[in-house]
Parts: sequence; C-alpha cells; structure tokens
Amino acid sequence: MSERYLYMNGRLVPYSEATIHVQSNAVKYGTSVFEGVRAYWSERQQELYVFRLDEHCRRLFDSLKLMRMDHELTLDEMRHSILETLRKNEYREDVHVRQTAYVAADGNVEATGPTGLAVDARPRKMAGKALDICVSSWVRIPDTAMPPRIKCSANYQNGRLAFLEAKAGGYDYTVLLNTRGKVSEAPGAAFFLVRGGVPTTPPLTADVLESITRTTLVQLFREQHGLTVAERDVDRTELYVAEEAFFCGSGWEVTPVASVDRLPLGQPAPGPLTRAIADTYFRAVRGEMPEYRGWLTPVYGRA
Repeated sequence: MSERYLYMNGRLVPYSEATIHVQSNAVKYGTSVFEGVRAYWSERQQELYVFRLDEHCRRLFDSLKLMRMDHELTLDEMRHSILETLRKNEYREDVHVRQTAYVAADGNVEATGPTGLAVDARPRKMAGKALDICVSSWVRIPDTAMPPRIKCSANYQNGRLAFLEAKAGGYDYTVLLNTRGKVSEAPGAAFFLVRGGVPTTPPLTADVLESITRTTLVQLFREQHGLTVAERDVDRTELYVAEEAFFCGSGWEVTPVASVDRLPLGQPAPGPLTRAIADTYFRAVRGEMPEYRGWLTPVYGRA
C-alpha cells in the first residue's frame, strides 16, 4: 500500500489529508490528549490483537474529563476508530496506534471544544537493547501543576527536556524524580526495579501516569510468578544498588536498564526477573495464554 490511512473525525483518509489548522487550539496551546495502543500479530493464529483496547479508551475518557474538553465521543466510536484504521491498512505485523482527541477550534486558551478524534497506526518493532540511563536534573511535573496521570500532549514537554538532556550527556534515556525527591517515571514509561528479589515500582501517587502496562505487569508478576510487586516510594540511591531495573509501557513494552548514572546494576541486563516478566508479557499479548484472552481484541475476527 503506497500511503497509510488515518481515521479523522469519522472518516478514513489518506495520510496527506489528515490535517488540522495551524491556528487550532490543539496547535497553539497543546489542547489535546492521546493514547498509545499496541496491536500484536500472531503468525500462528493469523490474527492481529489489540491489547487492552477498552482500558485505553476509558483512560482517554478520563483525560478528556480532566482537561475539560467538550465532546460527544462514545466507547463504541473509540473502539471502531482503532479497529477500522488497522483493517484499512491491512497490517500483518506488530503495530503502534496513536489515538488523539484535540480541540479543533481557533479560539482562546480557554476553548473546550469542538473536539476532534484522529487515529494513526504504523508498524513498530519490539523495543531494543538494555539502556544506560541517568537521573534527570529536570523534575517530574506534579499533580498540582499539570497532572501526569493523564496523557495530555503538553505534559510530554517535561519528558522531552529530560530526554534531550540525557542524550546530550551521552545516555540512552533517563528517569525523573518528583518534587519530593522520590523516583517517579521515565519520559513515556513506567519504571520498575528489583531489590532483594522483590519487584518494586513507584506508587500511583508519585506523579506518574496510571500506566496500563504497569498494571498488567503487577498482575502477571502475582499470578504467573508468585511475586507481589512492592508499590512504594523509591529513593534515588536505591537505583544504584538495585539488582535489576526496566521500563515498561505500550511503546517501551519491557525494556531492561543496564546502568544508572554510569553505575552498572547488580546483575547483567536483562536480569532473570526482567527476562521472565518480558517473556510472560509477550506470550500474553500474542494470544498464547488463554487465561488472558480477555485483554485481546481481534482485528480480523479469525481467532
């Protein structure tokens, strides 16, 4: 297919036609919210599975509410927009989907609508090598300023500054502390570490996104590996003495960390728990674990 198709306000349109005005509220003030959703191809079953579709759609509703954006979107339309985009592009490979709701009005900063909906889907391979990361000098935005528990596009400038700083310093990526000096998350990814054999992640009150992948891994650790994840505040120095660490998210999947501030972790990355949870996660998202089929929405209806 020579050109990808996007969903744009109820229609499937060629990529080149999926545009909004430069004077729209979304462009001028960042008045948009989005979801990053994964779809995984199962060669054995000849099916493309969207992972936790309804949970992503519901989180987008939460973002619209917190951003006070006026809309008439329904859960059925949100689901339809993603599935139809994938079908139109006839994907037979792993795909990352970005679903964006935006204020299209050419108005002042307080404009709340009308709200448009756009969906783009493009092939994306699995996350790559173990990362050498740093602790950013930038601080994670607090809930009292710009709530990071929602996926507001403007929030991502905080992570962008941190990532560019890390790149300039010769690192692969970074993790941010919150205003209380505790570990929060990475730009666009939740963070786990392992200490004393216990998987640990900052709590939802640590100025983090309410990550669907994070929730998934907490459940898989408990049900498949017999481990209870410790959800608690994490000090910066704990990063340096951890046995393992990894990022997770729809985009990042399960990506191991090799070192923090040039200090290698206790075990070569990926460590045993990181490998174990990554293997379980990828089997679940590809439909290889029947007990988690409820997380999967088939695109072509073959499975």
